[in-house]
Amino acid sequence: MTNVELAAGRLAAAARDGAACAPVRDLVGADEAYAVQSRNIHARIAAGARAVGRKIGLTSPAVRSQLGVDQPDFGVLLDDMAFEDGATVPTGRLLQPRVEAEVAFVLSADLTTGPFDERTVAAAVGYAQPALEIVDSRIANWDITFTDTVADNASAGLFVLGADRVKLADVVPRDVSMVLSVNGEERSTGVGADCMGDPLTALAWLATTAVELGDPLKAGDVVLSGSLGPVVPVAAGDEVEATFTGLGTVRARFGEDA
Repeated sequence: MTNVELAAGRLAAAARDGAACAPVRDLVGADEAYAVQSRNIHARIAAGARAVGRKIGLTSPAVRSQLGVDQPDFGVLLDDMAFEDGATVPTGRLLQPRVEAEVAFVLSADLTTGPFDERTVAAAVGYAQPALEIVDSRIANWDITFTDTVADNASAGLFVLGADRVKLADVVPRDVSMVLSVNGEERSTGVGADCMGDPLTALAWLATTAVELGDPLKAGDVVLSGSLGPVVPVAAGDEVEATFTGLGTVRARFGEDA
């Protein structure tokens, strides 16, 4: 068995058994981490899940500082990760959940031919939505490096999309201000410019990287462009609300069930 297979198996077992595992950096390096991620994503698709987009991680200086990493990464969004605005999110499916507020883009055109910049990717965006990403780590105590989080599908857990759909003609993503509250208490704030200078810059980075890896972004894909502020731990019973200027509000409640 290869080290990529061993790392993928360690992470898959943690998710299946609900018990966080040791880091995988003892088995693989950064150059193999996406291969680990891909192996587990393909296994989930083979079991019936459907890919619906990507998430960009580690875009905010605050989050990079929290997690001790220094570059962006991405993971794959599957249909069984998605929840509607106001839904009850099952914490039983998660190990160490944290929540962050992001600008989501839904593509109306493929992004298959670069080079990409903010203008070219904006032209492919059908609309933007307010979003909550519930990040999670299958690795005990969030003891992660860049290699670990990439292998672990960029620490993806679940996500919630707000009901409002806003055309980019009506909002400037880098100028959006965000306030995230848990149980009515303000816990995280940020602006669009905190996401790699502009959420559209993050989208351009992802589009470029996806083409380089041979799996370009397609029309209909949801892209979570990255946190605008620090991530916040959550637990069963918490009610979370994030409000974005120009985009609206997204809410979720965290329940017990898996």
